[in-house]
Amino acid sequence: MKKTPDADFLIFDLGNVIVDIDYQRSLELIRQELPSSHHHLLEDFYKTEFHHNYEKGKIDSLTFRQEVNAYFGQEWEDEHVDFLWNSLLGKIPAERLELVKRVREHYQVGVLSNTNMIHIHAVNSILWRDHGLQNFDPVFDWVFLSHEMGLSKPQPEIYEKMLTDLGTSPERVVFFDDLAPNVAAANEIGIQAIHVTGPEIIFDYLKDVQ
Repeated sequence: MKKTPDADFLIFDLGNVIVDIDYQRSLELIRQELPSSHHHLLEDFYKTEFHHNYEKGKIDSLTFRQEVNAYFGQEWEDEHVDFLWNSLLGKIPAERLELVKRVREHYQVGVLSNTNMIHIHAVNSILWRDHGLQNFDPVFDWVFLSHEMGLSKPQPEIYEKMLTDLGTSPERVVFFDDLAPNVAAANEIGIQAIHVTGPEIIFDYLKDVQ
């Protein structure tokens, strides 16, 4: 049995690392429901303060839905806001869960994700529908979610909090994320951060773990 890389913890982002996501699909669905005079609002939707506050758990789901309607000048029902918001979520490929299961024989494995309550409920539904799992607890040893931590990537504090909870030093952690700023921030404090530009990146990096 061989263990590589030189680390004790493998930590995975969710979006486009474990869970397929497509931001443009969600934005296009919203675009179809807006007058053309409001289309310019789509460009900065994911950069809005209320979005960042929701990811950090500073506002609840009801307030988030109200903010979405106010931002776009709409009166969508709660269920419709959730549908549009969750439309970016795709599948959770079984081979990725199998990879985590395999490497878990040699490492502690975890999730560190910028997310929110509406998305997590939807992800858990996908997990149950496709894999018979109620949540990620049976898959990972550690689950760090931004809205529960009150912090979000790429804030250095979220990585430091994770390291404190893991009880380890940064060089003992390998972190996989699809966004370059999150990778850079993790690298800055000494974590072995890998930029996931496609699913093959993770499989190639961990192919020798057996």
